[in-house]
Amino acid sequence: MNDVQTPQPQLDIDLSATTAVKSESESNGANIFAQGFILRKVSKFVANTTDDAILPIPVFYEPSSGMILADSIPEALKEEYKDFVIEKE
Repeated sequence: MNDVQTPQPQLDIDLSATTAVKSESESNGANIFAQGFILRKVSKFVANTTDDAILPIPVFYEPSSGMILADSIPEALKEEYKDFVIEKE
């Protein structure tokens, strides 16, 4: 058995040089978001498998409203989910 451990990459970012992502929701004053998934069905012909597949797409959302943070959704899905997306302030 191979016990070689691969070191995890570490970003050297000064957090004081970043800005907060804020929620438009008054109930989310702490600006805390949750991670969820949009699930998309992929045809077996596109996935090249014997059955259709499910493709999970990770997104961040505002927990109390369920609204998806606009910057976390792929551009190709923004129009379809436009009623469920919040822009950051």
